[in-house]
Amino acid sequence: MQIAASVASLLVLGSAWTLQVAAVQPESQANFDLDQFMGRWYELAVVSDCPHYMQHKRENPVVVALELQHVASESNFTATAATFRNDSCKETSTVYSLTDTPGRFFHHFARFAADVDSFVVHTDYEEYAVMLQLSTEKPSETKTTKIKLYSRSTDISPAALKLFQSLVRQHGMSNDAVIKNHSKGECVPGGQATEAKNVTSAGV
Repeated sequence: MQIAASVASLLVLGSAWTLQVAAVQPESQANFDLDQFMGRWYELAVVSDCPHYMQHKRENPVVVALELQHVASESNFTATAATFRNDSCKETSTVYSLTDTPGRFFHHFARFAADVDSFVVHTDYEEYAVMLQLSTEKPSETKTTKIKLYSRSTDISPAALKLFQSLVRQHGMSNDAVIKNHSKGECVPGGQATEAKNVTSAGV
């Protein structure tokens, strides 16, 4: 009887664990429209369970301007990021492969030998987007989670902020850990930072 009870307990615990995992399984925006998602975005806030990433962001919590471009005949799109580093504007590009799931993308981050799955969890296309990124480093199989809040401008609405904070909590992270990016003005590659001001983002 004791053995049977122990097995039953393990099955119950296993079922509960499965339900908890299922509760945070990533899902992208319903009826996601890639063309509407393209264009200019600004990364206003980020959080991650990766200590190295968070330390890097704390050292340079600056708004990142993203320009997304997709060619209709291609199965990928390019994200060109521009941000200030050491008061100089730097630009990098990442190619995201499309997947069979609309709103879910894939890319490989060579610097850390990491495979990255990105999910646009919430967006209204015209104002805000909340993105979840799940990374797996090879060969260690180390897994990390990042959550990012994007806006079409350097402002964000309370409703968008609420969606972002809810996703942060769902993935076991604290809203107190969120890094709020600030603007140093428009980033033009090769240019210098001209001003520094706080993001007016309704409490981001």
